Amino acid sequence: MHIRALTTLGTLCAVAVLATAAGTAPVTRPAPAPTEHSPQQRTGLPVLVDCLWHPHVRPSDFMLACGDGNSRLASLSWSRWDAETARAEGVNWVNDCKPYCAAGRFHAYPVTVRLDDPQPWKKRPGLSRYSRITLEYADSRPEQFSQTVSYPLWD
Repeated sequence: MHIRALTTLGTLCAVAVLATAAGTAPVTRPAPAPTEHSPQQRTGLPVLVDCLWHPHVRPSDFMLACGDGNSRLASLSWSRWDAETARAEGVNWVNDCKPYCAAGRFHAYPVTVRLDDPQPWKKRPGLSRYSRITLEYADSRPEQFSQTVSYPLWD
């Protein structure tokens, strides 16, 4: 009888915790607005929007595959960032997903990154954001990629 009472008590506690969690609204914070001292506010330069909807100017790294993290840019060294385009040299770390992504290995590919086609950012119309990224691989590249690939960037 003692075990049954403990089991019932444990079940009731679990239900209470789940009910409390289900009824609690998640805390969401808006992405921080660029401050008066940020490069974007001072110069009006476009930003690069990351997976979490944060604006960046000249980031040192950038996640390309937001859903699974299987492609990211790292060690970015920016030689240009202006109202029309941005250019950097860096490394594209790509998972080969062999035999499947969770068991795959990441490989580094030297890459030139170009951002262009600035557009107003729908989330913050006062900011301009680059809307396209182009990757140019120097020598080696992931087997499924061509030497130059372009992607639209999220808005």
